[in-house]
Amino acid sequence: MSTAILTGQPVPGSSLEGDLRSLGFDVRIASGAAEAGTLLASVPAGQRVAVVDARFVGHAHALRLGLTDPRFPLSAIPGAVTAQPAGREALTRAVAREGSSGGSAAGGTALAGSLADRVVTVLDGDGAEVHRPELGSLVATVPGDPQVRNEARQAVAAVDDEAVRLKSAVKARDGFFTTYCVSPYSRYLARWCARRGLTPNQVTTASLLTALIAAACAATGTRGGFVAAGVLLIASFVLDCTDGQLARYSLQYSTLGAWLDATFDRAKEYAYYAGLALGAARGGDDVWALALGAMVLQTCRHVVDFSFNEANHDATANTSPTAALSDKLDSVGWTVWVRRMIVLPIGERWAMIAVLTALTTPRITFYALLAGCAFAATYTTAGRVLRSLTRRAKRTDRAAQALADLADSGPLVEALTRGGKSPAGRLPGSVAPAAALLGGAAVVAAAALTGFGGPWTAVAACVYVLASALAVARPLKGALDWLVPPFFRAAEYGTVLALAADADVNGALPAAYGLVAAVAYHHYDTVYRIRGNAGASPRWLVRALGGHEGRTLAVAVLAAVLTASQFTVALTALAVAVALLVLVESIRFWVSAGAPAVHDEGEPA
Repeated sequence: MSTAILTGQPVPGSSLEGDLRSLGFDVRIASGAAEAGTLLASVPAGQRVAVVDARFVGHAHALRLGLTDPRFPLSAIPGAVTAQPAGREALTRAVAREGSSGGSAAGGTALAGSLADRVVTVLDGDGAEVHRPELGSLVATVPGDPQVRNEARQAVAAVDDEAVRLKSAVKARDGFFTTYCVSPYSRYLARWCARRGLTPNQVTTASLLTALIAAACAATGTRGGFVAAGVLLIASFVLDCTDGQLARYSLQYSTLGAWLDATFDRAKEYAYYAGLALGAARGGDDVWALALGAMVLQTCRHVVDFSFNEANHDATANTSPTAALSDKLDSVGWTVWVRRMIVLPIGERWAMIAVLTALTTPRITFYALLAGCAFAATYTTAGRVLRSLTRRAKRTDRAAQALADLADSGPLVEALTRGGKSPAGRLPGSVAPAAALLGGAAVVAAAALTGFGGPWTAVAACVYVLASALAVARPLKGALDWLVPPFFRAAEYGTVLALAADADVNGALPAAYGLVAAVAYHHYDTVYRIRGNAGASPRWLVRALGGHEGRTLAVAVLAAVLTASQFTVALTALAVAVALLVLVESIRFWVSAGAPAVHDEGEPA
């Protein structure tokens, strides 16, 4: 239950009370600030409260946006302000200050206008963060006289707030396929779900189940199974769009929903890759290496995105000519869509996978996927490198810490860099990406070129540990230091892939696939914690998992001392252990009361 306190005398013929009740508010009337403060104090501490001017004129959806979004402790629109339990104290203090002053300014002059607006001014003066939603064409105002009130009512009648609500349910930035082939009807599906009481989490779960059924169909290895898999994958994507649109349409945001939305997309896609590989195997074609390669490439692409964005999260300026050219291209309509399509976002990627699954073979599907993702990765990474080399902004301590957390360094690197005694302190700042790249290239090359068994991959892994310590020995504030986490991911995943392929025994590549999937989940989980300003994964978990360098060294040593069959068993056991650790901790965190509500409105992944 939520409580709204109407201040002033209700206006005859106004629908305000009905609108507030339809939004779940219990409505009480207060004649002024002092009485509003008394009523506020009587509302149970765990409830949301709102102070609304009785003269308010506006759309019901404007009230919904301003008063019911669960993501913000304090929120306001003209004529109304609300507080969740976390913001109750600040709101109560501001209302009390207005009540004690009798609604007068410090100099004794009577303050005109809405009590809610004056309270927001006090909150701003106190340094409180008050969210103000974008209303666009929606009306929200407190008219001062009958003529202005009549004009405001006419303005309300001129705008269809349901149409605005449907339009705003669609993500602002999306790919071409999503924008023109899915969202035109999925928004209506979202409204249908809202009117039947369905939640975004239920739709998200339905999307996951649909994708898993699609993977199972692909695993049959039959043409009919492949066609059904392609159709179901598109259906899963439609539901994937619908869950976010439903959340925005009905403002049903939650920490659990954030976790589900952040992880299920990857789970669906990578489970589908595994289904294709199983289906191909039924037909006598082993494409597990391609499936694992696709997962590695796609995950590394995402890490490039995450690292670059975190490195520039709070940059104060960007005078890069590359950024200026990008902004100029964005002003030309058709170039926006071309640039969004060539990076192969999730909509285009899943559509391509679905069509190729239905019409061709898993091998051709993976070849196309690898080629498309490789081109997209090259395009985006090259652009970001150019931006980084030509920009003037300085990296902050927050950005450096985020990159260090994304690096996922474990106890070996921690021991080598403890006390600041690393020789990296005497080297130029540009050493970090170079050390990460060369160390990673050495271990992957050794794993790929020296064959299974023997000491050389283990020796190269020891070199990689030293290079990793060199890379993170000083704060990651260099122009290209955001490349360090992607290089680490490529080194670890690439080593596992190369060694499993070299083992050349049944089950080695599927076991490697499971291990990389479990570790990748840990890395995605870290990203979304950082995005929610909740910090990275706890250090005990990172240490227990060994860090990227510890896992790489462990896999290399296992390959050196075990037979190929034993190595397969070891990879399987390691995959199970990692999965259990990261899933238990992740579930504990994301269902806890302190988890952030992360909802990605940025570029499609």
